[in-house]
Amino acid sequence: MLTRSREAEVFGSHLRELRTARGLTQNQLADRCRSNVPFISNLERGMTAPSLAMLLRLAEALDCRVVDLVEVFDRGPRISPKSRKD
Repeated sequence: MLTRSREAEVFGSHLRELRTARGLTQNQLADRCRSNVPFISNLERGMTAPSLAMLLRLAEALDCRVVDLVEVFDRGPRISPKSRKD
């Protein structure tokens, strides 16, 4: 069963913005990062968080740096593990 986390939701929303800004469909992104559409959909909906390997593949697929994928966490309030409800 997939569960949402605040971090995954923030990442997923940002990923969707980056993908659509580049005019890519979920299918195109999945092909470029050697994944599948259901996984990309789960990422964008905040149902799962990417591994480091997937972050690297997403950055390559989106022609950006890994920092561009995670910079969203430097905006606004910090999300600390202590404040999370697991």
